[in-house]
Amino acid sequence: MATQKGKKTVLKFDSEEDVANALAKYTADLSDKFIKDKGSFTVVLSGGTLIDSMRKLVEKPYKDSVDWSKWWIFWVDERVVPLDHGDSNYKLASDGFLSKVPIPSSNIYAINDKESPEGAATDYEARVKQLVESKVLPLSAISGFPKFDLMLLGMGPDGHVASLFPTRSQRHEKEGLVTFITDSPKPPPPRITFTFPVINSASEIAMVITGAELANIVDVVLGSGLAADGIPPPATEVSAEEELTWFLDKDAASKLETSE
Repeated sequence: MATQKGKKTVLKFDSEEDVANALAKYTADLSDKFIKDKGSFTVVLSGGTLIDSMRKLVEKPYKDSVDWSKWWIFWVDERVVPLDHGDSNYKLASDGFLSKVPIPSSNIYAINDKESPEGAATDYEARVKQLVESKVLPLSAISGFPKFDLMLLGMGPDGHVASLFPTRSQRHEKEGLVTFITDSPKPPPPRITFTFPVINSASEIAMVITGAELANIVDVVLGSGLAADGIPPPATEVSAEEELTWFLDKDAASKLETSE
């Protein structure tokens, strides 16, 4: 099967506020592009600080200019807890973003929180495959996996993305679209997650990283640093089919700057 890596761009900003402003323009511009090209915009969210970094999208001018009716929302990973639980990525996104813009509820794909981790993963994969069959999601010509327009990702201090952790087997899953984990090293332990073949089939990926606590791992992934345990961080495996864009504030990029 043919493989191809897209472009990678690293953007550094003076503050987290500047990151939020740039991320809003980037996302709104992509929304316009994909809606003009194919009539919809499929967006995959993550948890952590990402939703807060998206806060400018629910303000003017974007709140009124983006065609929210054409958005489809998914999650790159989710904690297997009730959707109204404090640990739920759905609740985080709903409170901070989705409740403030008119995306049709039928276009928002939360997990089935009544299922076990394995059941929730199986259900989510089946629902994604249904969207492929109904032509909402195309398949990548490169990988053969479903191709989302934009994935908005964060990264943990250990370099994990989604719920793909350095020492867990899920990071090596190459066949399925969605897998599950019951012993996540970061609580809560039960989660489901897209696999790397799905993540890396996205047209565009934004890695949104802010804060000094992530400076070391940013240097490991993008700079000349080496992981202390010798295990390559999962974030080093992220690549988009069109472009992977890193959004870094000054604090997150601080070690990277000294190693260049």
